[in-house]
Amino acid sequence: MKCNLLLIAVLAVTAACGGQRKSSEVKSEPVVYVSIGADANFLRFSSKDSITYYLEKCLDAGFNHIVLDVKPNYGKVLYRSDYLPYLDYIEGITEEPLGRDWDYLQYFLDECHRLGMRLTASFSVFPCGSPYWQRGICYQDSCFDPLLTVEYRPDGTMGDMRDTRKAAAFMNPANPEAQQLAQKLIFELVKKYDVDGFSLDYCRYPDAESDFSDLSRREFEKYLGHEVENWPSDVFSYDADGNRVDGKLINQWWAWRAGVISDFIHNVSDSIHAIRPCVDVEYWAATWIHALNASGQNWASPRSPWVQAYPYASEEYQAAGFAPYLDVFAAGAYLERVHGADDNESIEFAYNRADTLLRGDCKLVGSLYAVNHDTVADNPNNIYNAAMMSLNKTGNLRIFDLSQIDRMGLWSEIRRALDDYAAEEE
Repeated sequence: MKCNLLLIAVLAVTAACGGQRKSSEVKSEPVVYVSIGADANFLRFSSKDSITYYLEKCLDAGFNHIVLDVKPNYGKVLYRSDYLPYLDYIEGITEEPLGRDWDYLQYFLDECHRLGMRLTASFSVFPCGSPYWQRGICYQDSCFDPLLTVEYRPDGTMGDMRDTRKAAAFMNPANPEAQQLAQKLIFELVKKYDVDGFSLDYCRYPDAESDFSDLSRREFEKYLGHEVENWPSDVFSYDADGNRVDGKLINQWWAWRAGVISDFIHNVSDSIHAIRPCVDVEYWAATWIHALNASGQNWASPRSPWVQAYPYASEEYQAAGFAPYLDVFAAGAYLERVHGADDNESIEFAYNRADTLLRGDCKLVGSLYAVNHDTVADNPNNIYNAAMMSLNKTGNLRIFDLSQIDRMGLWSEIRRALDDYAAEEE
């Protein structure tokens, strides 16, 4: 009886979600995403009329899904939050606050659903400020001070990430209070807004230099089961030229960090699905997974032994693969060359590899960087060929960013690729 009740419950959820939980289980029409970054499109979408105009333009070009950046790296947001301030001004983009008195995310949602399109809210999980502009929530609120990463720099010193020129100042992913804050913010949005997807952006470590806080040392020692005798040199040190010199614990260090990210994604994914079972949990990452150990991003299936070919191989690192906790993985093939099954710098190679590493644990979406592809007809690397490669290899397509598509005049070639792909499928 219990098994029958469980089956009925599962069927009820899948029926409510259009007949599937994992999108990869059922063949369907291509999902065609366009990403809308907050910074590059801040002025473009300063009015409702402009939002409607561009969404209709997206629909005409064949896009059926919007990926909307609603929490960029500043830590402020483009929706109504009880916890974070609203983002109405970006240094270097606006001369003064926009004074927007309407809900940016809600208007996008209303218009997308009116047009029969879906919307994913893209959310920078651990960033909370911009070191480049010296702006953002962590520059205004001292409560973030104990949550931020500590950098171990090539000169051998420890420092505050806010003092760098890096893309974002991050909270420490291993800090339980940082995790709790990130989760509270994520769950607030999912509860308040009827989004179709939630993308965990920047849900990772910033780089190899962060985090070397006392907290991370303690957590790493718990993982090891013993103290680190020489900190941080047993993890790594630097030579006179600032090059990293790996220590005896380096492989355990990478595996622990990958586990921190994987466990966080697992917990968040389960909670999002508990709040809204039909919301797709999505994640974008670069396809060059072998170089992502520094940021803790093992997006592969834990059943895939890919890591065994690399110096940091361990059973623990492989087990930290987080593909099973995702509904959608956007494979960022931000490369110029399109063709080349044996060319590890080609989009074709990238998608083949991603498909092999995911092992069907989640839906694969081919993701392109628009500026890498023009509309020149005899260029084998143009946007038409890149889009066709994504569609043929993954059955789906995602392009970053709307501002680039518009500036480069790529709309019609994207439409042509979608039409030709549909004709081939008939």
